[in-house]
Amino acid sequence: MTSTTTRPALSKDGGTDNRPGLLLGVVLAAQFMALLDVFIVNVAAPTIRAELSASGAALQLVVAGYTIAYAVLLITGARLGDLLGHRRMYLAGLALFTAASLACGLAADTGQLIAFRLVQGAGSALMIPQVLSLIQRNFTGEHRVKALSAYSAVLATGAAAGQVVGGVLVSADLFGTGWRPVFLVNVPIGVALLALGARILPRDARTGPTRARALDLPGLVLLAAAVSLLTVPLVLGQEQDWPLWSWLSLGGSVVLLALFGAYESRLARRGGAPLIAPRVLRLPGMGRAILWITVSMGVNAGFLFTLTLHLQGGLGHSALRAGLTFGPAAVVFGAIGLTWRRWPARLHRALIPGGFLLGAAGALTIGGLLADGGTGGWGLYPALGVFGAGVSLAFSPALTGALATVRPEDAADASGLLATVTQLGQLIGVAAFGTLFLGAVTAPGAQNSADALRTTMLGLAFAAVAGALAGLPRRAR
Repeated sequence: MTSTTTRPALSKDGGTDNRPGLLLGVVLAAQFMALLDVFIVNVAAPTIRAELSASGAALQLVVAGYTIAYAVLLITGARLGDLLGHRRMYLAGLALFTAASLACGLAADTGQLIAFRLVQGAGSALMIPQVLSLIQRNFTGEHRVKALSAYSAVLATGAAAGQVVGGVLVSADLFGTGWRPVFLVNVPIGVALLALGARILPRDARTGPTRARALDLPGLVLLAAAVSLLTVPLVLGQEQDWPLWSWLSLGGSVVLLALFGAYESRLARRGGAPLIAPRVLRLPGMGRAILWITVSMGVNAGFLFTLTLHLQGGLGHSALRAGLTFGPAAVVFGAIGLTWRRWPARLHRALIPGGFLLGAAGALTIGGLLADGGTGGWGLYPALGVFGAGVSLAFSPALTGALATVRPEDAADASGLLATVTQLGQLIGVAAFGTLFLGAVTAPGAQNSADALRTTMLGLAFAAVAGALAGLPRRAR
């Protein structure tokens, strides 16, 4: 699946970088910071609503604006990195994200906060695809596998960590600033990473075959419109009880995605430079990996979202206590993501289906432990660890396997594609399982919430089992 060559990271111009660990740390720290902002605002939302007198719709856009801009522009950000240089676009995206974080923290009303959240999401969309591209282009052999394992660990632990950090910052109410530190905390970190990145990241090549690839503007418009029509109803439809426009929008996204696929295939046949090279989609195992990533991220995000609703809404836990509850899942997820490659090779084929089954078992156990409307006792924490281990085993090998055979010239296309798939998987998970949970809550109270959670955990388990079954053909070979 990967080359056995084990040399240190290489700079883009072919020179050896003697600090590959520092390079990896810089790009992954920015990745982690951007991921935190997808989830950190969830636990701050009640405080934002109270302090800014935000309407329900405005609060939704504060939470969702970042995600919408991020998902819509990810593949475009990847192509811009391919055209203008991954180092340059990484630093530009990081600078935009940091400036927007400062603006969010200083926002005087919800209108300003919504606008700056959109800008923050655009900064992430410029920055995040470059992380995978820089890894692909600067690490080889076993070094690349280890770097991708670290990337996948950061990618999903950021979800749980965002809720933990958000709970800590909101509960601390630093200097009476309420919700603002959830954004302002990014500023000193972003400035430090900009300074380090400018020194550590290898300079972009002045010439090369990828620079000749033009930006596919018609493809960009079609894809942006399709992703917008998909993400907006997924983010806003639940709160508005799935009105007619949301279903029309989802249907329209399918039509535009089909048109996008047809256009890209035609452009490739004519010798053009499509936004997503069809050969990337035809790589061995890429289609199945996309399915695994979508399901694993959907299950993970749906689990985090609905359990947070139960802990804070059903059981009345504080933002801090609810956030810290996810600690075991985050720690185990990260540990598994960093170490699974060291396990015996004979186990590797079974990791993905086995991980999905382990995640299903964890979800069912958690639903049972909380079924009586209580806190679940100490048994809840091992169950959370089991769930985290299962999702990590399902996700990390799938991502690593998908990228292992990608050629450097296709790194941008693959990076943007998989980053978008990851984000859309999370959106689908939140929308689908959030709807299931909220629809099952028949009345306020811990017991009603627990009943809804048990139903949702059953749904999560079914989805995880479906992911395991998707891996069976590969095992049969």
